[in-house]
Amino acid sequence: MPLRCDLIIRDATLFDGTGGPRATGDVGVSGDRIVAVGDLSAASADREVVATGKALAPGFIDAHTHDDRAVLCGPECLRCKSSQGVTTVVVGNCGVSLAPTRMSSRPLPPLDLLGDESWWTYGSFGEYARALERSPPAVNTYALCGHMALRVGAMEGDVMRPARDAEIERMRKRLAEALAEGASGFSTGLWYKPNMHAPTEEVVAVAEPLRAAGGIYVTHMRDEADRVCASIEETLKIGKRVGVPVWISHHKCSMPENYGRSAQTLALIEAAASMQEVAFDMYPYPAGSTVLMPDRLREECRVIVTWSVPHPEMAGKDLADVARGWNTDIRTAAERLTPAGAVTFQMDEEDVRRIMAHPLSVIGSDGIPHDAHPHPRLWGTFPRVLGLYSRQLGLLDLETAVHKMTGRTAALFGMEDRGVLRPGAYADLVLFDPHRVIDRATFEDPIQPSEGIEEVWTNGVPTWRGDSGLTGERPGRLVRRHRA
Repeated sequence: MPLRCDLIIRDATLFDGTGGPRATGDVGVSGDRIVAVGDLSAASADREVVATGKALAPGFIDAHTHDDRAVLCGPECLRCKSSQGVTTVVVGNCGVSLAPTRMSSRPLPPLDLLGDESWWTYGSFGEYARALERSPPAVNTYALCGHMALRVGAMEGDVMRPARDAEIERMRKRLAEALAEGASGFSTGLWYKPNMHAPTEEVVAVAEPLRAAGGIYVTHMRDEADRVCASIEETLKIGKRVGVPVWISHHKCSMPENYGRSAQTLALIEAAASMQEVAFDMYPYPAGSTVLMPDRLREECRVIVTWSVPHPEMAGKDLADVARGWNTDIRTAAERLTPAGAVTFQMDEEDVRRIMAHPLSVIGSDGIPHDAHPHPRLWGTFPRVLGLYSRQLGLLDLETAVHKMTGRTAALFGMEDRGVLRPGAYADLVLFDPHRVIDRATFEDPIQPSEGIEEVWTNGVPTWRGDSGLTGERPGRLVRRHRA
């Protein structure tokens, strides 16, 4: 009997997510799975899409996000992801996760990247997972448990110091519970003021449940500037001590005096990768974004204000212009703006390209969806890699670019049956025009959908169509790390 599918995408240029060569063929989908790949001329389907001249790839996996709140807010909150082909997001990064802790007042930065106290209502990861099940997003969610959230709960807000033994034990217990309830790993943000007080031994002790659970350790390292190599060494040490894979978040070499050091850091990571499991993500821009920290400002580094609680009207303005308007220096202006967020131009484009091209890297946006004037990476990361760095600059061939956004990311995170085009895999798919795909979001006008994304499916359900936008469907699921 001829094969009957729910959906067949015909005559597409197939990028299977493995990094292997492209091919022309058809993909058949039934329910939430791919059921056939190849010549399906004898098969039929309820819906057929003719994709001649278009590229079909696994849905993009955003390896680093702060979408913990956004995935609970309906499809519109994730238009920024669906419109660029993303079907899975990794949340809970940089030690910042919406669970497991409750807040009765505005959280300390950078926890407030996820919102004020009204959003901090999940006393356990299980509560957060059930909220996702009740109100699923348009994308799949892979979740980490954040060290900073654990510290605030275990230390009753007194976090500007190393944790005591009893507090470490409370954190360790909550992490073990979160892993049992569906979290896939543990993240730290040791660069941030609250968690910089946590010594290596505290991190190792809290992370112990990862070993038995088969989890992963993900870190915004202690330093990405002068002490970047020492921070890599600390990360590797933690992974060895705990006995788990390590993941370096948004790898960069920050500040002008460190430009070019990626040659050194990549060699260090590459050497370590022959002895232990280590990976890293990066975003395709020479500027970062986080909370505005007055004590870390540099005159030579441009800063754009992304949000401000006391002065919301300043979102999108250069900090230097704000300071001039107030007839003061940038630090004083920043102090008046806080709590606030910022884009900081602190990286070298050559480092960005070197890190992106390295075989161990994968792509993550590090986008912050609740900024009034966000970094353009929130809307443009994946089409930017495809359009600018692959098609226009030739830094990566398209097979490699797709691999860094799909199969490699899924394999490293242990996302079973995701990130590949093959029978039996989940039907997370993106159809795009390889000749036209490009980001349109800019630092000046960051809220702009990209071009060239034709259609996106999550678990076999269409979530974005280029001609009409969001479909309103919410087929996303909680994805758990496969524990071999």
